[in-house]
Amino acid sequence: MKSMTNGSTISELKIAGLASGYAGAVVIRAVSLDVRPGEVFALLGKNGMGKSTLLRTIFGFLPAIQGTIHLRGQDITNESPHKIAKLSIAYCPQEQAIFQDLTVKENLRLGLFDEKSLDDSIDFVSTYFPIIKDRLTQKAGTLSGGEQKMLILSRAFLSKPQLILIDEISEGLQPLMIERVSNILQAARETLGTSILLVEQNVGFALGVADRYAILKLGEIAEQGEVKNTSVVETVREHLSV
Repeated sequence: MKSMTNGSTISELKIAGLASGYAGAVVIRAVSLDVRPGEVFALLGKNGMGKSTLLRTIFGFLPAIQGTIHLRGQDITNESPHKIAKLSIAYCPQEQAIFQDLTVKENLRLGLFDEKSLDDSIDFVSTYFPIIKDRLTQKAGTLSGGEQKMLILSRAFLSKPQLILIDEISEGLQPLMIERVSNILQAARETLGTSILLVEQNVGFALGVADRYAILKLGEIAEQGEVKNTSVVETVREHLSV
């Protein structure tokens, strides 16, 4: 298990009894979990279990029907996405959240509130994503699928957030690219102390970088625990196959 970079007793993110959904239909119910400072927490589950709904609710895109969401002790339940984005939290959605007709640099600029720091920030993310600096003037829509995922991650890391929500980043990626993403997430966590809530179906990838995990089934937490050894991977896979 990876070591924590911060021994604080205040959770980076704490969710208690959360319920949310769409147009009156409840998708997640009574979800409680916490992400500790400087850790990677993997939320695993099949399609349609409510993983993306949870992230959208945390970031304010969906209203909470009940329960609370606290970020570093501050109640952000049902705050607007604009206000939440200013609290050193970044969100990498599952869908291709880039502007394809804009250049790579123009897409990156959208990740900062202050354009004056753009060049320095690009230098920073280029240490993790070397290809980004070589493609700044290229239209984002001409990048490969894997490169677009790198751009989405780069934009999230640009402001050096304390917490990043990442939704299915490995989907559609080749094994070599998944390994690279894994290395990037671990390096960023170790260098910046960034906390990461990682939503995934790829069990091997997720548990390879995570300190703790939870399994979401039909909108509820079915199991959670620590990632202590490789045997946990098979245990989780068996749980998800049921």
